[in-house]
Amino acid sequence: MANPTEPLFFSEAIVFLGAAVVAVPIAKRAGVGAIIGYLIAGIVIGPFGLGAIQSVEKIQPVAELGVVLLLFVLGLELNPNRLWRMKSDIFGLGTSQILLTGFVLSGVMILLGLPNTVAIIGGFGMALSSTAFAVQILKDRGDFSSVYGQRAFGILLMQDIAIVPLLAMVDILVSGGASQAESSAWNQIGITVAAVLLVIVVGKYLLSHLFAILANTQAREMMLAAALLVALGSAALMHWAGLSMALGSFLAGIMLAESSYRHTLEADIFPFRSLLMGLFFMTVGMTLNLPITLAYLWQIIVGVAVVMGLKGLVLWLLAKMTGSPNSDAMRIAVTLPQAGEFTFVLFAAATSTGFESDLFTVMSAVVILSMIMTPLVGKAYAAYIARRTVSGEREPDAAPEKFDDHAPQVLVVGFGRFGMVVAQMLMSNGLGVVAIDNNARRAVQARRLGLPVYYGDATREDVLRAAGAEDALLIALCVENEQVMAHAIELIKQCFPKAKIFCRATDRAHAVQLALSEVDYHIRETFESGITFGREALDQLGISTERIVEIETEVRQQDLERVVLDSEADAAKNSEKLKEATSAAKSKKKSAVG
Repeated sequence: MANPTEPLFFSEAIVFLGAAVVAVPIAKRAGVGAIIGYLIAGIVIGPFGLGAIQSVEKIQPVAELGVVLLLFVLGLELNPNRLWRMKSDIFGLGTSQILLTGFVLSGVMILLGLPNTVAIIGGFGMALSSTAFAVQILKDRGDFSSVYGQRAFGILLMQDIAIVPLLAMVDILVSGGASQAESSAWNQIGITVAAVLLVIVVGKYLLSHLFAILANTQAREMMLAAALLVALGSAALMHWAGLSMALGSFLAGIMLAESSYRHTLEADIFPFRSLLMGLFFMTVGMTLNLPITLAYLWQIIVGVAVVMGLKGLVLWLLAKMTGSPNSDAMRIAVTLPQAGEFTFVLFAAATSTGFESDLFTVMSAVVILSMIMTPLVGKAYAAYIARRTVSGEREPDAAPEKFDDHAPQVLVVGFGRFGMVVAQMLMSNGLGVVAIDNNARRAVQARRLGLPVYYGDATREDVLRAAGAEDALLIALCVENEQVMAHAIELIKQCFPKAKIFCRATDRAHAVQLALSEVDYHIRETFESGITFGREALDQLGISTERIVEIETEVRQQDLERVVLDSEADAAKNSEKLKEATSAAKSKKKSAVG
C-alpha cells in the first residue's frame, strides 16, 4: 500500500529516472541517439505500455519546461543583430513553408476522404515541426550554428509564432465564419504585441542591472534562481497572452545575449534543461495510444511516409529556391520533416469543440511516429553521404560554413590590467578573443566599451565550456589568485587538453609551481617589467648598450639559477615528505602486525 504522505511526483520521478538510465545508454550504444531512447522509455512506462505512469496530463506541464529552458539557452546564443540577419528565413522561408506544406497536406487529406475542416486542421497542424526535436538533433550534430542550422531554426521560430493565427483559424472553422471570431482575433493580436513589448523592455533595461546586483553578492544559487525566474516568468507571460511559452523564454534569452552574464547563465541552466528535455521526450512517447496504433497500423505507416515525404520535399524545394545549396537544402529537409508538439495543441483545440476524437487520435500517432523516424532518417542520410565520400563521389556541396559569433581562438581568463593588454595584443592581429572575469563590475564596464568580456568563474568546467574553451587554441590565465589558477590549470588539462595554457606568474615561487605544472608558457609580469625599467634607467644614466645587454643577461642568469634552486628545494621537500609518509605507514603496519 502506498504511503499517503509520499511527496508529490516522488514515485513518478523514480520511474522516469530509472527508465532514462536504462533506455538512453542502450539507445546510444545501438547508435540511434538519446532522443529515441527517451521516446521508447516513455512508450514502455506509459499508460499504454507497462502502466507505471498513468497520468500523462499531470506530468506534461513539468516536461514542457524543458522546451522553455532550451529556447532560453538558444536565445542566449543569438544576439539581436544576429537574429535580425535571420529575418528573411523567419518571415520569408518560414511563412512560405507553413502555407505551402499546410495546403499540400490538407489537399491530400481531402482527396483521401476526410472532412474539409478536419483535413485543414490536420494539414496545417502537421505543417508545424517539433522545435524540441529539431534543435536537439542540430545540437547533437554540432550543426546549430551552421548556415543550414540557422535557416532551419528560422523556420522553427516562425512556426512558434504561427500558433496564434492557426488557433484563430480553428475558432473560425468551428464557428463557421470569420464574423464571430474577428473581435477576439484583434484582441488576441493586441495582447500578443503588448506581451512581446513588455518582455523586450524588461529584458533590455532591467535584467542586466538585476544580475549585476546578484553577481556582486557572490551567491551562485541566487544567479541560478534569477535565471530560472527570468526564463519561466517570460514563458508564463507569453502563455497568458496565448503565445508559445518557449517563444517567451527565447525572447528573454535574446535580451540577455549581449549581457556579461550569458555564459554563466547558460552553464547554470544546462543541467535543468537537459533533464527536463529528456522528460519532455518521454511524455511524448507516453501519449502514443498503442491499441489504436496497432488497429490502424498500416494507415498510420502510410500517413507517416506521406507527411514526412511531402513535407521534406516542400522544405527542400523552398530552401533551394531561396538560395541554399543542394546539400544544405537536403539537411533542412531531413531535420524538419516531423510534425511537432504544437500539432497536439491544434488537435486538442479541435476535439474540445466536438470534432471526432478518433480521427485526431490516429493523426496524433502519425505525429509521434514521425518524431521517432526523424533521427533515423537523419542517420540514414548521413550514412549515405559517408558512403558516397568513401567511394570517391563528391558530396553535393561543401560542408556548411560555421558562423558562431562566440567561438574564440583564444580564451582570456581575468581581464584586469594584465589580461586587458594581452587581449588587446591578440585582437589587434584579428584573432577571435573571448574573456571571462569573476569581477561583475569589471566585465560590465568592458562590455560597455564593446569588448567581448563576460562574467564567469574559471574554476567551473561548465562556464569554461560555455565560453568556448572546447574550441579555443590557447587559454591565457591572467588571474592574480594562485589557487584559482592552479584549479583552472588542472581543469583545463583534464577537460580541454587541445588548448595551450599560458599563465601569468605573480612571483618566483609561483613561477616554480607553474613550471612544475608543465604549462606551455608562463611569465612573471613584475620581473619582466622590472628588467625593462632597469634597462631604460641604465640607458638614461649613459651606460653603453653592450654593457646593458651584459647586465640583463647576468640578472636573467642569476634569476634562472635561483629558480632552479627553488625547484630542487621544492622537489627535495616533497621527496622528504613522501619518505616520512612511507615510514609512518610502515610503522603503522608493523604495530598492527605486532
